[in-house]
Amino acid sequence: MTNQAFDQTVDVLVVGSGAGGMAAAVAARKKGLEVLLLEKEALYGGTTARSGGVLWVPNNPISTFKPQPDSLDAARTYLRHECGAFYDSERIEAFLAHGPRMVDFFTKETAVSLIPLPDYPDYHSESPGGRTGGRSIMAAPMDGRELGEHIKQLRPPLKEITFVGMMFNSSAEVGHFFNVTRSFASAWYVAKRLVTHAKEMIFHGRAMRLTNGNALAARLAKSAFDLGIPMWLESPATALIREDGRVVGAVVHKKDGGSVRVRARLGVVLAAGGFPQDVERKKSLFPHAPTGQEHLSPAPPGNTGDGLRLAESVGGKVARDLPNAAAWIPVSRVTRSNGETGVFPHLIDRYKPGIIAVNRRGRRFTNESDSYHDMGMAMQKECADGAEVAAWLIADHRTLRRYGLGFAKPFPLPLGAHLRSGYLLRGATLAELGQKAGIDGAQLQATVNEYNVGADQGKDLQFRRGWRVYNRFLGDKTHEPNPCVAPVRQGPFYAVKVVMGDLGTFAGIRTDADARVLDAGGQPVPGLFAAGNDNASVMGGGYPGGGITLGPAMTFGFIAAEFMAAEGLAEQAVAHSRKAVVAA
Repeated sequence: MTNQAFDQTVDVLVVGSGAGGMAAAVAARKKGLEVLLLEKEALYGGTTARSGGVLWVPNNPISTFKPQPDSLDAARTYLRHECGAFYDSERIEAFLAHGPRMVDFFTKETAVSLIPLPDYPDYHSESPGGRTGGRSIMAAPMDGRELGEHIKQLRPPLKEITFVGMMFNSSAEVGHFFNVTRSFASAWYVAKRLVTHAKEMIFHGRAMRLTNGNALAARLAKSAFDLGIPMWLESPATALIREDGRVVGAVVHKKDGGSVRVRARLGVVLAAGGFPQDVERKKSLFPHAPTGQEHLSPAPPGNTGDGLRLAESVGGKVARDLPNAAAWIPVSRVTRSNGETGVFPHLIDRYKPGIIAVNRRGRRFTNESDSYHDMGMAMQKECADGAEVAAWLIADHRTLRRYGLGFAKPFPLPLGAHLRSGYLLRGATLAELGQKAGIDGAQLQATVNEYNVGADQGKDLQFRRGWRVYNRFLGDKTHEPNPCVAPVRQGPFYAVKVVMGDLGTFAGIRTDADARVLDAGGQPVPGLFAAGNDNASVMGGGYPGGGITLGPAMTFGFIAAEFMAAEGLAEQAVAHSRKAVVAA
């Protein structure tokens, strides 16, 4: 087959516009390669645009590690502990070696700006090699007007974790909103933010102060647009094209309804966001979702496993043996004003004092202030013998009005709509609340009584809540003696039902240390790479710290770009050599 069979030729074709895909595209273009970026949906940014925008990169060059510097040896020790039998030494060595280089490259040569999070601990910082801060970094806020007209196609943040469309970028900022009725400084801060946000909504129709994952996606996109990388929206790759066993391009269905054949001279990078919205693959890989519908994901609707299917079509294999096929998180169903169902990820409320979680029998079953992934694993284990993986978050009136509960916001915002929709349940007594929730009310009362014995002294006698540095990091630092523990006592009482969700899938395409897709025999499929959630998690199904999705996503996108650039240089060298021979 010759070039005439193709409608367009580039060096690198990237499928997907999340952090992994855009990192590969930007790095490849900076190395002089011609790049085309494809996005299936009408909006770019993928799951990244809805994320927290945090990257976990040990030994990164922008953090000041205290009391002693980070080291690769410490990171290896920690990852060996966290990954267990699924420790992939070659891929982890690549991540640890190139992650700091990736950060240095993007912060110095592109529009990406990252800021340190010195107090953000590893999720199990008490484990060997763990750190109490520094390995997690995040995207700096960005003014969306820097994107010009392209801001219109940036995927907005998840509605359920914004306040009237406003994004937050730090726990300190969230703290101001929690303290709005208790502190003049916080009230003044909130008032200024609301006025600024109102102006943005009036003049632009959306928030212009971009934070978290929205800022990261925007910064990567600006880098791509500044470099002249074309981005085709509403243009999914529907098939890969091979010549002599090598992937040389893809068939692309463009939004005008036609299909084009794009040649990728050096490689195709699959970065289509994994499979959180693929019902069939969820049925196959999520034990708690026998119909595929029991699992809720806040990921974009287009993340339906396209990259995995494309890889499988040319011999690539999906990692089906990981202990966890996704990054678990408890979520709740929210009925939006238009009747649609939204997904609220419980990222903050579980850590606050006075909020506990119980099973359908009304019993506590885990440390509620552990990471979302740990909480998700605990829910699945606790409910393995039941028809549904679910739990209920419980709070009394004072706690609810102080911190909120799930999508129900704290005072002074009203609760009526949430009570009428059934999202928030209320009972004058714990027995009445249990009856409304369908859980054992008598046992719930006994559970709360038992919990309160220790909680009155700031102790969790059953699960030691607050003992981990990470527990306390997202607790209420103003609440003493334990920022995660307070009694549940002052009625009325409230409950929100949580079910299983994810922050991205782990069971991706098997790859090597160069991000090359591997076949059933463990050999690279020539010309095919994977990054982001299309790439099997380098963490082996574990969740060591905040940003273990985005850190590896950008690192392996960067690695793929470097590999293809090196191949291109090698080809040029061979061509020059041949010309020299002919000339001689």
